[in-house]
Order: sequence, then structure tokens, then C-alpha cells
Amino acid sequence: MPWLWAASLAVLLPAAAWALLLSPADWQQGETVRIMYVHVPMAWLAMSGYAGLALASAVALIWKHPLADLAAREISPVGAVATALCLATGSLWGRPMWGTWWAWDARMTSVLVLFFLWMGHAAITRAFEDEERGARMGAILALVGVVNLPIVKFSVDWWNTLHQPASVARMGGPSLHVSMLGPLIACAVGFSLLFATLVLARVRAAVMERRVQALELARAREADRAPAEALPA
Repeated sequence: MPWLWAASLAVLLPAAAWALLLSPADWQQGETVRIMYVHVPMAWLAMSGYAGLALASAVALIWKHPLADLAAREISPVGAVATALCLATGSLWGRPMWGTWWAWDARMTSVLVLFFLWMGHAAITRAFEDEERGARMGAILALVGVVNLPIVKFSVDWWNTLHQPASVARMGGPSLHVSMLGPLIACAVGFSLLFATLVLARVRAAVMERRVQALELARAREADRAPAEALPA
């Protein structure tokens, strides 16, 4: 964990300075283009994180691996925050560009659905006293929600939307100039490291919590047996 925290900060802090202070303003959007350096990485993490959630859920359902259940349970709050930041920064970016805080176009609506899927998973896995039942219901929801990922990705190609088309991951190569592409990739790497670090920290804390609960349960059982063993035959 210390190495991951150090790597996250070592990449993210210089990347943020590069993006906010050294990269050029856009000839059309001006300084507001700098929102891109948070908005785009958050959008990527919202989608890739959900793919990771679905993978962990599939492993949990098929192989019944308890660590996969924990990983799925702990990734959903982090993914929900990333998706919320994507929506918030997109709204801030859209106001000066489109003249509105929100438009119900395909990209924004599908990302909002993705946010509800994240929140739904976080809620349903914690809604049952039986953790196994909650994990199973959450895994099913996560796998069903995978159908939304291609809709988010290709919505700007399938429908006419206010949202601009892909400018990095597209046929023919990125359309961004290298002076903007460089800090964008650096910010994406930094935020990805931070995302992974937060998820691993949460999983580690959950594992330790379960160990403590197991020890407390074992001590309670020993305490219950001790008086019975002390009674004369």
C-alpha cells in the first residue's frame, strides 16, 4: 500500500500541474477545456471500473471466491464517486459550451444510468443481513448492467447528441494535439493508480474486519463452552 500511494501521488501531482498550468488553452473553448483533464479520466474509470466489477461478480458467482465478493463490494463506492465526478464535471463543462447544465442526450443519460447501477450495487450488497445473499444479488445486478457499457461507449456514434465524439480512442488515432494528449494521458494514469489504491485499501480493510469478526466469534464460542466444561459430571 505505501508504494501504491506513493506511485499515485508521484504521477497525479505532476500530471495535474502539467494539465492545469502548462498545457495550452483551446482555441474555441478557452480555459474551460481544462475540465477535460478530470472529466475524461473519470469517464474512463467509470466504465473500466464497472467492467472490473462485472468480472469480480462473475468470479464470485462461478467459483464462489470470497475475495471476489469483497472486491465487488468495495469497488462500487469508489466507482460511484468516479461516475459522480464524471457527471459533475461534464455538467460544469457543458454549461459554457452548450448553454445548459444538462441535456438528456444519449451519452449523458447512459452515464446517469451507469451511476444508478453503481449506487444500486453498493446499496443491494449491504441491504441484507445475510452477506452472501446480498453479494449474490449484487453480482447479478452487476452482470445485467454490463449491457449499458457499449451504449455509453458508442452512444455518440449511434445517435445524434450534443456530446462530442471520441477524440482519443478512435479509428485513425487521437484527434487531440500532443500538447493536450500528453497531460490527459498522464492524468488518466494518475487517477487510475489512485482508483486502484483506494479499492485495494478498502478490500484490505474489509478482510481485516472479517478476521476480527471471526476472532470475536471464536472467543464468544470458547466463553460459552467454558462454563459448561466447568460443571461437575
